[in-house]
Amino acid sequence: MARKNEKSPAEAETKKTPKQPGRFKQMLQVFHMTRKVDRTLVPYMALAMVGSIVAAVLLSWWLLSSPWYGVFLGVAIGLLAAMFILARKAEAAAFDRIRGQQGAPLAAMQSIRRGWNVEDEPVQIDPRSQTMLFRAYGRAGIALVAENGSNISLKLLEKERRSIRRVLNHENVPVHQIIVGDGEGEVPLHKLPGYMTRMKKVLTRDESAEVAKRLAALKRSLRMSVPKGVDPMRARPNRKALRGR
Repeated sequence: MARKNEKSPAEAETKKTPKQPGRFKQMLQVFHMTRKVDRTLVPYMALAMVGSIVAAVLLSWWLLSSPWYGVFLGVAIGLLAAMFILARKAEAAAFDRIRGQQGAPLAAMQSIRRGWNVEDEPVQIDPRSQTMLFRAYGRAGIALVAENGSNISLKLLEKERRSIRRVLNHENVPVHQIIVGDGEGEVPLHKLPGYMTRMKKVLTRDESAEVAKRLAALKRSLRMSVPKGVDPMRARPNRKALRGR
């Protein structure tokens, strides 16, 4: 018979698992991390709160001849505005931490919520420098995203563009070549998701599905053609580095 004080393996494993922080604690952690990077966070959040309350009080006084309704309404609107500012500042701070690291464009692309199907592996990689090229496709066409504007990245862009054109019969499928960086004609890392989201949709759903099929065939062809020991489809960005560890 088992002793009364002995616990089952499942109970022991449950006890060892650390408890996840609650939503409020997570928000506090995000706030403290963002404040260390961006000193304008607190002033902007305070300005949003005060501005919302003042505007709501004045509006309530003018319409209802009573400021009290405006106080409650202003606090609610101010909290929403402050949380919106925190979210935007936290996203920008996260991009700043991974700026310049390998795989950073992929992390930015994966934050896009709709409109693009982002491939989570590089489609081209330079074996010597480990410079990577990423790809996404959607109704706006095909997006090729380079990590920087070096000559190696430009060669990878051109190589992938030629490969895509060989498997695509539709000339109306745009192939967007995007270079991440802060130079002229380049897209800053933190603006990459918005830049891609605003691209005009030019393909129908059926055309986009056909593009996806042909890109899948291109991926299989690439796997079969690369020499042993150099497989660009298995090259993944450093996830710990992307998390700032």
